[in-house]
Amino acid sequence: MFQSLLNAWRLPDLRKKLLFTALIIAIYRLGCYIPVPGIDMQSVQEVFNTGGVFDFYDLFTGGALQQMAVFAMGIMPYITASIIIQLLTMVSPRLEALMKEGPSGQKKVNQYTRYFTAGLALIEAIGFVFLFRSYGAFPPDAMGNSTFTATNVILVVVNLTVGAILVMWLGELVTQRGIGNGISLMIFASIVSRLPSGLWKLFQMNPGIWIAMGVIALLVVMAVIYITQGQRRIPVQYAKRVVGRKVYGGQSTYLPLRINMAGVIPVIFASSVLLFPVTLAQMVPWGWTQKLAEIFSPSSWWYIGAEVILIVLFTYFYTAVQFNPIDQADNLKKYGGFVPGIRPGRPTAAYLDRVLTRITFPGALFLAAIVLLPTVLYTVMDVQFYFGGTSLLIVVGVALDTMQQMEAQLLMRHYEGFLK
Repeated sequence: MFQSLLNAWRLPDLRKKLLFTALIIAIYRLGCYIPVPGIDMQSVQEVFNTGGVFDFYDLFTGGALQQMAVFAMGIMPYITASIIIQLLTMVSPRLEALMKEGPSGQKKVNQYTRYFTAGLALIEAIGFVFLFRSYGAFPPDAMGNSTFTATNVILVVVNLTVGAILVMWLGELVTQRGIGNGISLMIFASIVSRLPSGLWKLFQMNPGIWIAMGVIALLVVMAVIYITQGQRRIPVQYAKRVVGRKVYGGQSTYLPLRINMAGVIPVIFASSVLLFPVTLAQMVPWGWTQKLAEIFSPSSWWYIGAEVILIVLFTYFYTAVQFNPIDQADNLKKYGGFVPGIRPGRPTAAYLDRVLTRITFPGALFLAAIVLLPTVLYTVMDVQFYFGGTSLLIVVGVALDTMQQMEAQLLMRHYEGFLK
């Protein structure tokens, strides 16, 4: 591995990409510590002391939201906009046609996503301002005058909105000129930035406990790698075609179907839906909202059961968005490919759908088990697991994807890669 890293550093173009990626991530982390003017930080802390969706949101910003920094909203508006645009392609014929037009259509869809991101960032910034106001984030000045004025509100909203747009731009720069997916790497950097504080809290416990927790974390990482890399390979045979005096096709290959094709998206969806009652109770402290928040509190069995069900449902839903068996069967038929023993066309689509349905179920259960692991450890061992299942899934997944891209760059130049 160290030799592979040395080989990667020796390549001038790969070295430039690595340095550029590191520079952009450093700029992103710097923006997470520049506070927005006009807000009382101590009052903002009270929002996070009450729990809710903001703790989960703050995980993806590396603590920037809790510090009310310029990059407080992080990359979440862009992720939300991207997911919504992907879902709209299933119901909008125009967007679906654009996605199939190639690079030009994809460029247009990306433009829609950017506009949608700016709109979502503006709406979220206004929501944060009025929410934090209820916690006293705009205290009176020395003369006793209110600081919740139109000028201050516009200043805060513009700072947060521009910060979210800037983060989106930085992520796209990394994707275009750096190594790996820029959006994923920024989430990776945000989560890893909390690693030192988590380790410090862990080492303050009994040595036997933190050793056991370290072993559990290692086993979880190994399991995540195994499931993330796991795939079902569907054999595909291409028929021979004679064009002039040359014979094309005839080779055998395979179609890889990943066990966890949806990634961490189902976990994010399920957690956001289940934390909504707690957030609603914070914003609207009525009787029925408080009762709903108690029923679906993160420590209740109702919450655990609902989270497992939602993760399974969202895993199937997002897998259907990512992989269309009918399109795959049509593409195979168009290029003369077929699955041995299966007729081309609709029978092939039905076969792929049946296989994907079967392998997605264990992948969905694995996602639910990883997410519920911290809750189980806290209930059984009465210890706090500072590296949540969602965090481990994202960190390991992004690290694997980045390593695979670096390995592809090395193999193109006849160097041995990272993955043996």
